[in-house]
Amino acid sequence: MNIIVCIKQVPNTTDVRIDPVTNTLIRDGVESVINPFDNYAIEEAVRLKERMGGKVTALTMGPPQAEKALREAIGLGCDEGILVSDRKFAGSDTWATSYTLACAIKKIGDFDVILCGKQASDGDTAQVGPGISAHLDIPQVTYVKKITEISDKAATVERMTEEGYDVVETPLPCLFTVVKEINTPRMPSLKGMMRAKSAKPLIWTAGDLGADPSALGLDGSPTRVVKIFTPEARKGGEMISGPTADVARELVELLKGEVI
Repeated sequence: MNIIVCIKQVPNTTDVRIDPVTNTLIRDGVESVINPFDNYAIEEAVRLKERMGGKVTALTMGPPQAEKALREAIGLGCDEGILVSDRKFAGSDTWATSYTLACAIKKIGDFDVILCGKQASDGDTAQVGPGISAHLDIPQVTYVKKITEISDKAATVERMTEEGYDVVETPLPCLFTVVKEINTPRMPSLKGMMRAKSAKPLIWTAGDLGADPSALGLDGSPTRVVKIFTPEARKGGEMISGPTADVARELVELLKGEVI
């Protein structure tokens, strides 16, 4: 079974700074880590390999320093890493990012399962995984909390919902986005750390992907950030006291005033 796990390197901080000119994250001087949700995707990919045999390829898009995230993924059990990196990708929104990653997956070729974390901690959109499946025209199941059965042709999974979970059967190849309930990520072994140290992830540029140049980066992004601001602090509310009937009437009048 050939498994691709898509990961992202994100800032290891909640104090995110924004470039006022480009409206993009300032990553210089900020420690980066593998997106926390992607660690669950890596673990599940390795477990599938241990269960079914095959190969796990870690794939990421980012600047050259994102190679560190791929080495960490290899240390956790992935067989190889591929970094998609080019200045032409700068400014990509989630649609352009998913298109670029889909082009890389097509270049990889044969695959059965694509795994992604449910969302990235820096963007919180949960759009890239589904976007990849749309570009590849394959089924997707989001918020997967358990892969109960899997074969070379199909899989049965539990998809988390607000009320519980749905049981979903899907043909392969398929893309799954996973939640933290799916497993407990392992720590890298000494052997894994040695493999990671000597690993040499592949680096693919825009030219290597054979992608449509107009669909890459800022030019290929149908959405863009035009303004960033901090919302005004909410004003403190007021307490209403007295008999229940009087409080109810006063509250209704206040709500009428807000609506009007």
